[in-house]
Parts: sequence; C-alpha cells; structure tokens
Amino acid sequence: MTANKLFTVGHSTHSISGFLSLLQKHGVTAVADVRSMPVSRFTPQFNRYAVERSLRESDIKYVFLGKELGARADDPACYVDGRVQYNLLARTPDFVNGIERLRKGSQSERIAVMCAEQEPLDCHRCVLVARVLDEHGITVQHIHGDGHVEDHASTMRRLMAKFGLDREDLFRTAAMRLQEALDRQERRIAYVNEEK
Repeated sequence: MTANKLFTVGHSTHSISGFLSLLQKHGVTAVADVRSMPVSRFTPQFNRYAVERSLRESDIKYVFLGKELGARADDPACYVDGRVQYNLLARTPDFVNGIERLRKGSQSERIAVMCAEQEPLDCHRCVLVARVLDEHGITVQHIHGDGHVEDHASTMRRLMAKFGLDREDLFRTAAMRLQEALDRQERRIAYVNEEK
C-alpha cells in the first residue's frame, strides 16, 4: 500500500465495540492517538492503556503521538497570552516529527488519527493536524460518529460556511477566506493555559 491517505476519528462517548466497528468499517489497521492527555473520567474505555488493549485484541495497532501532535504544547514559545498558537506549534521539531511519522506510517497502514471530540471541526486533529497533512499532499478523510466519511476539503467548506465565508468575495481569495475561518475556529478551540 503506497496511497498516502489517513482518516481522523473522535472517540466521543462511543462504546468500545461501537468505536471498533467504525474503524473496521473503514479498514483501519492502526490508530494514532493525538490527545495530549489520553485519559477520560467520562469514557474510561478510551483511557490510553484500555483503548490500546482493546485495539490490540482487534488486531489494530496503537501509537501514542500526544507528545508530538497534541494540542497542549510543552513549549512556552507556542503560547501567546496563554493560548496555544497552532502556527507556532506546527513548526516545533516534535510536531514536524509526528507529521513525518504519520506520513511514513500511511505508506503501510490505514491510520486513523484519534482524538476525543466527535465533530472534526471542534478538534485540533482537523483544524491543525489534518490541515498540515493536507498541505503535505496526504489525503485526509474524517470518520463521523454515524460511520460516514467526509473528505477534508468538504470539511473546510463546512468551516467556511459556519462563519459565512463560503461566498465569493471581490477582495479576498478562497484561500484568504479559508485562513480566516481557520483562525476564527482556532480561537474557539485552542487550548488555554491559565498559568502561561
């Protein structure tokens, strides 16, 4: 397999069997966990070691990439007024390394990049990780909770529509309007560290 294609998926509040069914429906062979903190009080079946065990029992590989691709940067240079800046985070050596690992892995595995949020637009896996993968020429499809997939370009059109930026504009290109939509969504969802 040489097709550089990745999925993203949010574990949300799925049962583990429902989540495994979603992955199996799309032939996923490996999960890359991009949660900075891979634990949940509300969905303990998705705590790191529990989900890793469940995946392994279903012959799906697991890798934790929360250090490399998580939304909560350890590097204080990635914060402005306590809020993570995705453009700064995307340039860190850890992040660049994480993207390269996904790119290489996608040549031999059908990888789903996993985070918590069900809606891709509410998660950095879409607004940051998938955007960078897309810029590297990797096809990204988002798996929704009902099992349907949405290609990344369609997700970005949905994001533009959300902010009323999907209409032609005499003074701004589609790329400029998309960047504004991404910036606005980032301000809504980016991690804020009150101590920074």
